[in-house]
Amino acid sequence: MAIFDIKLPNTIARALNIPIRDARSQQIKVIKKLLKKARFTEFGQKYLYDEILLSKHPGKKFQQIVPASNYDTIFKNWWYKTLEGTPDVCWPGVIKYFALSSGTSEAASKYIPITKDLIKSNTITSVKQLISLTKYENVPKSAIGKGWLMLGGSTQLQKGPTYFAGDLSGIQQKNIPFWFQGLGLYKPGKKIARERDWTKKMNEIVENATSWDIGFIVGVPAWLQLCIEKIIERYQVNNIHEIWPNLAFYVHGGVAMEPYKKGFERLLGKPITYIETYLASEGFLAYQSRQDAVGMQLALNNNIFFEFVPFDDNNFDSEGNMIDNPEAYMIHEIEENKDYAILISTNAGAWRYAIGDTVKFIDKEKNEIIITGRTKHFLSLVGEHLSVDNMNKAIELLSEELNVSIPEFTVTGIPIDNFFGHRWYIATNEEIDTSKLATLIDEKLKLLNDDYEVERRHALKSVEVVVLNEQTFMNFMKLKGKIGGQHKFPRVLKGKMLTEWETFLLNQTTGE
Repeated sequence: MAIFDIKLPNTIARALNIPIRDARSQQIKVIKKLLKKARFTEFGQKYLYDEILLSKHPGKKFQQIVPASNYDTIFKNWWYKTLEGTPDVCWPGVIKYFALSSGTSEAASKYIPITKDLIKSNTITSVKQLISLTKYENVPKSAIGKGWLMLGGSTQLQKGPTYFAGDLSGIQQKNIPFWFQGLGLYKPGKKIARERDWTKKMNEIVENATSWDIGFIVGVPAWLQLCIEKIIERYQVNNIHEIWPNLAFYVHGGVAMEPYKKGFERLLGKPITYIETYLASEGFLAYQSRQDAVGMQLALNNNIFFEFVPFDDNNFDSEGNMIDNPEAYMIHEIEENKDYAILISTNAGAWRYAIGDTVKFIDKEKNEIIITGRTKHFLSLVGEHLSVDNMNKAIELLSEELNVSIPEFTVTGIPIDNFFGHRWYIATNEEIDTSKLATLIDEKLKLLNDDYEVERRHALKSVEVVVLNEQTFMNFMKLKGKIGGQHKFPRVLKGKMLTEWETFLLNQTTGE
């Protein structure tokens, strides 16, 4: 079936017809293409891109010559120049857009370069994912031609001396292809999308909701759930399908859907299809390409060169910081069911750049991964090696068992005499026994994580649970200026963010 009654631009049509190759060949082609384009930049000249291109094994030569980096190192040495308008630093030309991203960290906003080449690549991967939906069975494909509600940051970007900066979702929506806008599918539309005040934007979406025929919703679960709740309340209906009967797909990413699904499905009148994506500020890395697939397929042939660093004590310190020269593997060298941190090189001038996520290959043949957490968002006080993936699955299991909605949670380590424990802060608006909740969390994690099970018999002495209402979590995000868009509540709290959270809760208790 035709997805759109419109011809795609030739550049995108050609990109969608890339012949299938094995993963290694695809990635070698990508790194050669990136090196050729960037060889006359300052970065390319310093790190001998011409020499790498002449090598018999350019992938390995690239790894040997170019150092691995994180945001702090590459910004301090290179990207700061692009903010000043200097051209040809890490990628040809002047960088016009920067995505402001602090993720779920406590750091100030990061300025991630966004080029026209990267925006085009993101669009191509989006279209590939859209095409994959035509192979889904028993889903209303007619919904593909309905409206797409994209709940993201403002398209009214901050203006710098030579650039514009803002939320990646805002930049991407501002550059939505003309052929997509021309179909009238994009909602909430340009005017509402420009609104910077999140509350005003939400109210305008609610007021316009009944005039739209929505087939897709796109965004972070917490904010989309809040939006749908407001629509249901405003029009006094039982579920969102009474407003949008053709709603059939939810495209989500950036945070695991499992903790939200129980509460989200209570807002629906019929089942919908969930589609996971891996769209980071630095690029569109992967997407769910098969119906009911557990993992996401890496976008191996679209201007992102991937490397994988084993997430272990040899390559990372106790705080999750990567060592200077980590062991890094190409796509054909990885193993299934092993945690890796990702390095990427892209057509926006990121080179061997650690994005801070950890992944696990669950199907090497199909190049499918799951996101298991963040390099700095894990708990291993005494060797329990508790990942965000473990936490999400434990919450999903107990939510099903107790039939309760737990849309948010966060975990921190606490000292107990000479030992340690875990304290969970759980968001739910339902009556719940905290001691039973703590017991269930403990039981689920013992089943999911052997190291955790061992340490619970030794140095990890207790599991505590503090139950809060969901609004408490939202209020803290608002206090931090992280309301709406792509902002997510961190699953693990450490350092300054933990101190601020504890102070916030204390002030809530004392009424300050």
